[in-house]
Amino acid sequence: MATINFGGVDETVITRDEYPLFKAQAYLKDEVIAVIGYGVQGPGQALNLRDNGFNVIIGQRQDSPSWEKALQDGWVEGETLFSIEEAAERGTIIANLLSDAGQIALWPTLKARLTPGKTLYFSHGFGITFNDQTNIIPPANVDVILVAPKGSGTSLRRLYLQGGGLNSSFAVYQDASGDAYEKAIALGIGVGSGYLFETDFKKEVYSDLTGERGVLMGALAGIIEAQYQVLRQRGHSPSEAFNETVEELTQSLVPLVGENGMDWMFSNCSVTAQRGALDWKGRFREATLPVLNELYDSVASGKEAERTIQRGSTPNYRQELEVELKEIRESELWQTGATVRQLRSLKKTQEADA
Repeated sequence: MATINFGGVDETVITRDEYPLFKAQAYLKDEVIAVIGYGVQGPGQALNLRDNGFNVIIGQRQDSPSWEKALQDGWVEGETLFSIEEAAERGTIIANLLSDAGQIALWPTLKARLTPGKTLYFSHGFGITFNDQTNIIPPANVDVILVAPKGSGTSLRRLYLQGGGLNSSFAVYQDASGDAYEKAIALGIGVGSGYLFETDFKKEVYSDLTGERGVLMGALAGIIEAQYQVLRQRGHSPSEAFNETVEELTQSLVPLVGENGMDWMFSNCSVTAQRGALDWKGRFREATLPVLNELYDSVASGKEAERTIQRGSTPNYRQELEVELKEIRESELWQTGATVRQLRSLKKTQEADA
């Protein structure tokens, strides 16, 4: 384990240098990893594990789009692709990568197949942390661990194929065997993590729910809509409002901040932009702090979990969700965005043909 200083705070981090892939392969050589669910995280993790030489099988509902995707990805029915029930029977490590709603619905099925000595693996702390609402309470004689890549399964797979790795959190909830800690690390390396940061199930889900409702999606979408609306109401064209709100953010600024940091960005922009950003960032911070504290309290109290479970389990949820997504998709803002992306693709095609 390496000790790395993050902004003045020392943290312990697992790196691939000190825990190389061959060590993970040797540690898990006798395990059968049953990836249950082939939706958001399932494909990326399963394919990386397979390519890294681990014994992986998939459990998925037959005749579903995800079953067909698994077949297209090279999983073979009856050899590496099974029903959820059979995969859970065969697996010594059951990787529960179903959606949170799916985990609740399928828990009795998986619990019945969690025989003594098996391992239950998650990539999200939701089901365990809010078990008063999910009823996901593992038997005492199994290990319960977590590896949570800090990004989508698509990003995990793409970075793996590029030779890189996505940062991941890892945690142990229940150590029945005495080996759960190393098992979590080995799986973290196996799925293609770049660095592994230790946490616990509660902190993982609290930070995750706050992040996706906050900066990562909810707050980002809201502030984009607000700025676009202000510019349009003040007479700017749709393309100008979009370019100044979204295009420059996503195509220029965010990649540069990711590569070099916000301090670098402030040092490498015009004096006008620099001065304005420095003068206004405090106003935005103070305006959003109360909202983010309210959000965190809602997560910690279980209200966000309750709403997620209630809304996700209503019979018409998919139809109602599509109405909400359609409203976003067909708004002027994101219709403009679609046109701008088409122009971007056209330019790339023209450059390739030149």
